[in-house]
Amino acid sequence: MGGTITTVSSNGQYSFTKPNRASITLLAGLGVEGDVHAGVTVKHRSRMAQDPTRPNLRQVHLIHGELFDEVAAAGFTVSPGDLGENITTSGIDLLALPTGTLLRLGAEAVVEVTGLRNPCLQIDRFQDGLLKQVVGRDEAGGVVRKAGIMGIVRNGGVVRPGDPIEAELPQGPHRPLERV
Repeated sequence: MGGTITTVSSNGQYSFTKPNRASITLLAGLGVEGDVHAGVTVKHRSRMAQDPTRPNLRQVHLIHGELFDEVAAAGFTVSPGDLGENITTSGIDLLALPTGTLLRLGAEAVVEVTGLRNPCLQIDRFQDGLLKQVVGRDEAGGVVRKAGIMGIVRNGGVVRPGDPIEAELPQGPHRPLERV
C-alpha cells in the first residue's frame, strides 16, 4: 500500500497555514525541523493549555490531496499547506490506516501513525463552512474526521515532493484511528 508525497510544508511560527517547501527534514522523536509543532511534548496551543507535559503525538500532520478535490466540488478552494499539514499525499488512503502503521517516506524517514487530526474552528476562520466539509457523520451517526492523520517521527530523514510513501501495517489486531 503506497502513494506519493506531492507537497511538503512547515512553519516556524504559529499560523493556521504552512508555506510549501522544496524539502523538510524529519527529526526522530521531535517532528519537522524548524516547525512550530516539533517537540517531545505537545506544541498545539489548545493541548499546551490543558497539560504541557503530555507527549506530542502530533509531530507530523499528513493529509491526502484528494480531500482538496472533494471540498472543491462543494465550492471551496484549498491548496497544500492551507490546512496546516506538513505532508500532502496522493494515492494512499491515509484515513483507512490503523493506529501504529509505519509510513516510510522517501529514502530514510519513518513516521508512526498515532491518530486522526481533530479539526477545529480555525478551519471555518480560514474559509467559512469548510469545517462541515472535513467533519461529518456516517450512516450510524458517528463522527467522521477527514482532515488528515497525525504521527510521530521514528526515523528521521529528508522528505521531498515526488518521494514515495509506503505503509507497513502493524502486526496483530488493527486498532482504528481515533482523534489525537
